[in-house]
Amino acid sequence: MAFLKSGFSVLLIFAVSVLISCKKDEGGKNQVLPNWQSGPPAGNPDGNYPVPSEADLVDVSNPDHVIGNGTPESCTSEAFLEAVARGGKIVFNSGGRPVTITLTRTAKIFNNAIPDVVIDGGGLVTLSGNNTHRILYMNTCDSRQVWTTSQCQNQDHPRLVVQNLTFVQGNSTNDTENEGGGAIWVRGGRFKAVNCRFFNNICKSTGPDLGGACIRVTNQFQNLPVYITRCTFGGGEEYGNRGANGGALSSIGVSWTIINSLFSHNEATGNGGNPAQAGTPGGGSGGAIYNDGNTMHLKIFGTRIEYNKVNAYGSAIIFVSNNRTGSITIKDSYIKNNIGGSWYTRYNGISAHDETPINVENSVIE
Repeated sequence: MAFLKSGFSVLLIFAVSVLISCKKDEGGKNQVLPNWQSGPPAGNPDGNYPVPSEADLVDVSNPDHVIGNGTPESCTSEAFLEAVARGGKIVFNSGGRPVTITLTRTAKIFNNAIPDVVIDGGGLVTLSGNNTHRILYMNTCDSRQVWTTSQCQNQDHPRLVVQNLTFVQGNSTNDTENEGGGAIWVRGGRFKAVNCRFFNNICKSTGPDLGGACIRVTNQFQNLPVYITRCTFGGGEEYGNRGANGGALSSIGVSWTIINSLFSHNEATGNGGNPAQAGTPGGGSGGAIYNDGNTMHLKIFGTRIEYNKVNAYGSAIIFVSNNRTGSITIKDSYIKNNIGGSWYTRYNGISAHDETPINVENSVIE
């Protein structure tokens, strides 16, 4: 009898674990979800480019909000959503154990709340959109989030920082007003991500000028850059992110400085480019990074970009400076083995106008 009880317990544990790790795919079949906590670490393991202080971690030793009281279960969606709405520095107390917080809706930043919003997961917290909604939203020009200046597209706050966090299953496909940005959508203020991981995030699969399966940014205060430092986007076939353009990042008129990060197994799923070719839905450019605008600068330091995929242009990067004033700088980086696309002149995997300066130092681009 003792053996039968023990065997039943093992079967019960196994059955519960299968229920937890599986979900129905679009065809109604079970598919095994990856273990996000044990997924690829944050950042390029070979990246050692010096990180300036403005691109690095923010001190959260004196937080405004602590989510949880010592157990993973106490770190709830409602507590997190409320803290984000109030602004300030947000940390978590899960008792030193990993926790996945499945958000019941998108966390939205209010422009009239505490202007510095820093969310620090301590390397233990995963935020999930449950494959139904975006995870984080900030928009200085959204009256529902309160207008606070007369020039919402160029104001210095809120200043959003996400650090030591994992973002999974963000899904913005149902947002028809602010498209793209499966995990995070930002307009205005300032934004940076440090020591973060992005797995299995999606946005709409087609369209000529939308994207950023993980992050979409339009406008930054005084055209200052978005910093992406020691972050991983995908990192393995089962962890990749997917969207019409920009399998990881997408922007209009925004400069990026990307340091010691990893982009792999992401996909731009659209087809036909921008503008869309006749008979196509458009998109399919920028397997990892999609940049569009005028005077903007993409700086990639100590970063690895590989095994990303497109149907149209820029298997690694597409960079379209419409007035030909933008530039790309690549140092101590590795861009190789990206798949598909065309419009390659000087460097395989990078699509840009011939006039665009592409400055490369100590890097492999193939």
